[in-house]
Amino acid sequence: MPSWMPGIVPYGADQTVYIVVDSVGAKDCVRRETESERADPEAVICDLISGQFHDPLRVVAFNTLEHWAKDVSEDIAAEIQTRLDIDGNELPEHIRDFVESHRSAARQPSLHPA
Repeated sequence: MPSWMPGIVPYGADQTVYIVVDSVGAKDCVRRETESERADPEAVICDLISGQFHDPLRVVAFNTLEHWAKDVSEDIAAEIQTRLDIDGNELPEHIRDFVESHRSAARQPSLHPA
């Protein structure tokens, strides 16, 4: 039996909820509680860009009615990079590792020139 239960699981609602897994140092990780009304991709992106997390590792989406969960870190990282590129802003230091580690292979610089 787990020692904790997520507080943002929507009871009986058909919605997808997003949780950020954040590193708090060394080998410890924590999932951050978010109000269910704000546990959507837009809120997660805004919170990541504004520095609400210590060292984000991944973003997981889940739907309790449809019984699925998926690591959506690559999608979130791509959206963050796209928004920053459009606005002409540099990637903030506090999410640089997250975005760079989840950047799709298509955006990764090639080590072997063509």
